[in-house]
Amino acid sequence: MPSAEPHASPTLPPKALIGMIHVRPTPASPGNTGESVEMLAAIASQEARLLCDAGFDAIIIENMHDAPYIHGDQLGPEIVSVMTRVGLEVQHTIDLPIGVQILSGGNRQALAVAQSIGAGFIRCENFVFAHIADEGLLGEAEAGALLRYRRTIGAQSVRVFCDIKKKHASHAITADIPLRECVQAAEFFGAEGIIITGTSTGQPADMSDVTEARSATSLPVLIGSGVTPESAPALLEHADALIVGSAIKEDGHWANPLDPPRCEAMVASVRSARG
Repeated sequence: MPSAEPHASPTLPPKALIGMIHVRPTPASPGNTGESVEMLAAIASQEARLLCDAGFDAIIIENMHDAPYIHGDQLGPEIVSVMTRVGLEVQHTIDLPIGVQILSGGNRQALAVAQSIGAGFIRCENFVFAHIADEGLLGEAEAGALLRYRRTIGAQSVRVFCDIKKKHASHAITADIPLRECVQAAEFFGAEGIIITGTSTGQPADMSDVTEARSATSLPVLIGSGVTPESAPALLEHADALIVGSAIKEDGHWANPLDPPRCEAMVASVRSARG
């Protein structure tokens, strides 16, 4: 059993390779087929150990199997409790930086989990500007309330990495705002890293978006979708970290189990690029 006091998450190294742990469907979600919280924690712990042993620099836990997603304040306390239990198991299995993301828009919830387990960062989808996602209208920017909540719970050490024009969403509302200005708005509002993605899970980020973001800010730039061993070296010429999910799973699909040879190929590519 995990001890009562989690150790603090280490900081991300330069040019970090961050692996996704997609937590199996939590008990209240439609996709759950009877897996207990203990089973979810054990599976996540095994995946964390595999990623650590392969040479990844950090991991993120995310409840992506909880589709269809509910948003923000609709998220119940059971999500926080399950992700905390999973996070503690992972945190006591590996000594790597850990991030938390709770879908959809569970940014305060992710902060609370991160603070409880000693994680180092969260991934925030809707930090600046409104947009329409597949789960509905994300009508309010999170930054103001989220950073005040972070101070209220004493979680200032948990960094907030923010998606810019996030995937699985329409950005017609902000079509007249260039990506550069979105990045600069996130920096002005207190983001501590920005995340550039393709249009959906597993889709590569446009290199022009990556270079535009890099030129717009001194914040860390992370790539949040579609990274492969083939694309990693070019991305790392501009990015500070790569978040990888689909490419390290069996058949390259995010919902499948981790594939050790794919994990090792990704690590080898990144290490070669660091060179």
